[in-house]
Amino acid sequence: MTAAAPVILTPTLDRAAMVSWKAPIAFAVFTVAAAVLFLGFAGDGTAEFRLSPATDAWQIPPIFVGGRSVGQIVLAILAIITIVSFWLAGRKRKTPLWLAAIFIAALLFAFLAWAASAAQTHVIPLAGLLAGALSLSVPLVYGSLAGVIGERVGVVNIAIEGQLLFGAFSSAIVASITGSPWVGLVAAAVAGTLVGMVLAVFSIKYYVDQVIVGVVLNVLVVGLTSFLYSELLAPNAAQLNTPPRFPTWEIPGLAQIPLIGPMLFRQTPIVYLAYVAVFLVWWGLFRTKWGLRLRSVGEHPTAADTVGINVNRTRFWNVSLAGAIAGAGGSFFTLGSVGAFGQEMTAGAGYIALAAVIFGKWHPLRAAAAALLFGFTTNLQNTLSIIGSPVPSEFMLMLPYVVTILAVAGFVGVSRGPAAAGLPYIK
Repeated sequence: MTAAAPVILTPTLDRAAMVSWKAPIAFAVFTVAAAVLFLGFAGDGTAEFRLSPATDAWQIPPIFVGGRSVGQIVLAILAIITIVSFWLAGRKRKTPLWLAAIFIAALLFAFLAWAASAAQTHVIPLAGLLAGALSLSVPLVYGSLAGVIGERVGVVNIAIEGQLLFGAFSSAIVASITGSPWVGLVAAAVAGTLVGMVLAVFSIKYYVDQVIVGVVLNVLVVGLTSFLYSELLAPNAAQLNTPPRFPTWEIPGLAQIPLIGPMLFRQTPIVYLAYVAVFLVWWGLFRTKWGLRLRSVGEHPTAADTVGINVNRTRFWNVSLAGAIAGAGGSFFTLGSVGAFGQEMTAGAGYIALAAVIFGKWHPLRAAAAALLFGFTTNLQNTLSIIGSPVPSEFMLMLPYVVTILAVAGFVGVSRGPAAAGLPYIK
């Protein structure tokens, strides 16, 4: 008599447990807040959305909208989307990402119309707002790509902040000495690689908790760069902290396209490199053998090791690559934006980039889009200050961080990262 074969029980996921109510609840909260704002505090002024700068050859007529009327129309749209989201959640279905995108876009448009209609200057320079938002998003895009690569390979890269800051510091010194922003860009990538290697060594070889290592590296880089700035850069600013900035490259023909031309095609080379980096990371992750191995190590390192993939080596070099990308993004602060290094000038951009990774669900294109959203909110506070918006200045300063928290906590829904992210692999 032969023994019966053992029965292997595989756990099944309850479909109801996989459906999150966070999105419809967040929609409802934002809809109620919009109702209070647009109905209770709406002004009777008219907002002007200026779509084309005065220098454009092709001019698009400005759009004039009433703050109160737009608020009422958008409020109805938000209510409909909220009802649909609750209906989908009740039927155990996810709220589509495009529906959340429409909700966010409509809410932002109505908020701009409301703020401009009650401001001292009723003009919203939309082309400038979008172009500035893209520029401010560049470090976040680089940082989010670094975060995607790190977590996809199984290492949580909390040290993005330190990589950005060390890249900005190194690029300022090297570009000032050599007189070349390109050499400074390379130095920034090298600096980010060094931080990434330290993270990789401690988390992969010595099994130190990855979050703790990342936080310690951030504190270390902040302290080191602040000390060197005070002792080295500040007394010798003319020699060590006056880096040449990247020039603006205008792509003929494309730069003259109304609205999107100034935003996308009148930028510095480091912005164009960000376009290339987003495409290459997306293509590499999902279309190449490198990406397949990287993702397999982050999802199931034991299975990857079984088929001959060196798990720890793959993690080490890809975390180093992620550091190089983040370091290159840090050079934007000194070579593309400010033009000189300042203490703690990244101001938490690395943590916002990490939030963009989660908001984008560990996908390079979605993470880059989330970085653009956060960059838009950062530039929005500048625009609202310029036009004399009634929004309190304290709220405008905290706006980018509030949007980051609300986006990750409310709009992500059920989100599962790579299964082995944050877990050391012991063969």
